[in-house]
Amino acid sequence: MFMIARSAALTAALTLALPGLAAQRAPSPPSVLAITGARLVPVSGPVIERGTIVIRDGRITALGANVTAPADARVIDGAGLSIYPGLIDAASSLGVPRAAAGGGGPGGFGGGAPPAASQQGTANSAYPVGQRPEVAVVDLLKADAAQWSGAHAAGITVAHAIPNSGMFRGRSAVIALGSGEVPALVVKAPIAQAIAFQGIRGAFPGSLMGVFAAMRQMFLDAQRYGAAVAAAARDPRGSPRPEWNPSLEALQAALAGTMPVVFEADTEREILRALDFAREFNLKPVIAGGDEAWKVAARLKAENVPVLLSLNFPKRTAAPAADADPEPIRVLQGRVDAPKGPGRLAAAGVRFAFTQGGGTSWSDHLPNMRRAVAAGLSPDAALRAHTLAAAQILGVADRFGSLEVGKAAHLAVVRGDIFDSTSRVTHVVVDGAVTELPAPAATAANGRPGGGARGPGGPGATELGGTWMTTVAIEGTDHTVTIALRQDGQRLIGMLQGGLGVAQISHGELNADGEFRFTAPVTLRDGTEEAVFVGNLTGNAIRGGVSIVGHALGRFSGTRPAPAGTIAAPV
Repeated sequence: MFMIARSAALTAALTLALPGLAAQRAPSPPSVLAITGARLVPVSGPVIERGTIVIRDGRITALGANVTAPADARVIDGAGLSIYPGLIDAASSLGVPRAAAGGGGPGGFGGGAPPAASQQGTANSAYPVGQRPEVAVVDLLKADAAQWSGAHAAGITVAHAIPNSGMFRGRSAVIALGSGEVPALVVKAPIAQAIAFQGIRGAFPGSLMGVFAAMRQMFLDAQRYGAAVAAAARDPRGSPRPEWNPSLEALQAALAGTMPVVFEADTEREILRALDFAREFNLKPVIAGGDEAWKVAARLKAENVPVLLSLNFPKRTAAPAADADPEPIRVLQGRVDAPKGPGRLAAAGVRFAFTQGGGTSWSDHLPNMRRAVAAGLSPDAALRAHTLAAAQILGVADRFGSLEVGKAAHLAVVRGDIFDSTSRVTHVVVDGAVTELPAPAATAANGRPGGGARGPGGPGATELGGTWMTTVAIEGTDHTVTIALRQDGQRLIGMLQGGLGVAQISHGELNADGEFRFTAPVTLRDGTEEAVFVGNLTGNAIRGGVSIVGHALGRFSGTRPAPAGTIAAPV
C-alpha cells in the first residue's frame, strides 16, 4: 500500500487506507496528488530511478528527479514502487455485452458465429444484422467499474473497445476504464470499422466463401452509393437524390481512407486474405489477433500495416489421459511459436500493440508479456507495445501512452519491476482517480492457492525441480536421458545429458496446471538440432512430445525418485 506522508486525515481522504472500499469503486480524483521517491518509467524518455510525479485535476503537471511536491498536494511515498503509463488494451470487448452465442474469441472481439439477432443495428438498415457497419460500440457500452478489476490488475487503464459479433461488427472507440457513466468513459469515437471473417449461423453468409462474397458486395454497393451521393451534391437539380442508407453511409470513411478497418485475422491465410481485400478496395487495414502475423512480417512492413497482437497464447486446457496420443506437431509448434511472434515482428520493423485477446483469465496477461520477452522481445519494445505504440496506432498518443506533462493521469503502479514475475500491480490511476487493488490470495509452495509451507509429502503437483530419468523416443530409437532441472517460480533451468548428448536447456517454464516446456540442442546421427520438449507433470512422472524440425514428432516419459514415504503418481 502507498504510505501517506501527510496526516491521517489526508490518508482517509485519499481512501487508500480503505482497501475494501477502494477495491469496490474508484474514489473521486484528488485535486492535487504527488507521488515522491518512486521509479518513473515515462516510455517516451529515460527512466528516472528516483523521482516525483505531480497530478493536478486529472493531468500530469510535473515529473522528474528534482520536482518538489506542491504545498497543496496530497503526498504519497513511492519508495519501492515503479510508475508506468497506464497500459492500453489495443483490441478489446471490455464494456461490451457478450454476444448471445459468442465467446471471447481471437483478437478479443468474441468468437463463434452468433445468430443474427445477437447484433444490434439500426432499424432502418436494408442489411441483415451481422452486416451493419453503422453499429457504434458507444451505443452498446455498459458502464460498470466492477468489470474493470481484472484489467486493472494487469495495469490496464485504457481499452480500444470493439463490437463483438457479426461480420461487419461496427465502429470502435477508445475508452477509459474508470468510474462514471458511458459519456465520461469515451475518450475518442469512432476509431475504426471492425470486420471479422465470420458467417451467420442459420442465415447467409454461412460459409467463408459466402462471407467474402457478402463483404465484397457490400463494399461495391457502398462505392456506388458514395458515387451517387457525390453526383447529387455536385448537381442537386440534375442528379436524383439517392435513398439514404445508414449501412452504406457508415462505410464511406473506410473507402475514403480516413477510417482504418480492423480485420480480425489470426492465421497466415486469414491475414493474407485481409491484406488482399484491403488492397482491392484501397482500405487502410489493421490486423487484430495476428497469431501468425510474424509469418507475413515482410508484407506487413512493406505495406505499413499495424498489428493489434494478442497475448492470449495457446496452452493446454486439460491434462491428457495417460494413454492419450501426443498432440499433433502443429499444435505443439503453435504453442512454442506464439511467444516468439512479438520478437519476430519487432525484428522485422512491423508496428504492433498488445491486446489481451479475449483470454479467459487476466492473470495470464502480464506473465505472457514476460514470456514474449523471454522469447526474444526486448523489455523496452514490450512496454512500448502496451503503451505508446498502442496510443499511436489508435490515434490517442496526445493523451495516453507515456508519462509526460499535459497528458492524462493514467498510471500503473507496480511493486517492483513489471517484468519481474514477483512484481504486482498495486494501484492504477485513471484520470487522476486512484484505485487500490486487493492483494492476491496467498500461494502455497506448490504454486496453488492456500499458502503455507511444503508438507512432508515431497514435491507438489507443480514442482518440477529434481533429476529425471527419462526415455526419449525419436523416429523409432529410444534414448536414455537424464534431465536435471531447477525451478525458480515458473522458470526452469537445467541440463540434459545422456543418449542425446550434453546440453543446457533454455526457455524453460512451468505453468500452474502442470504443463511445462523447454528447448535444448540434441545430438542425432545427422547433427545437432534444437528440440522443443512440451509435456505434463503428474506427481513424480512426466510425459509429453518432442518437436524437432524435419523429424517426426517424438515422445518422452520419465520419473524422478520420490522421497521416502511418498507414492509416485502413475505415468
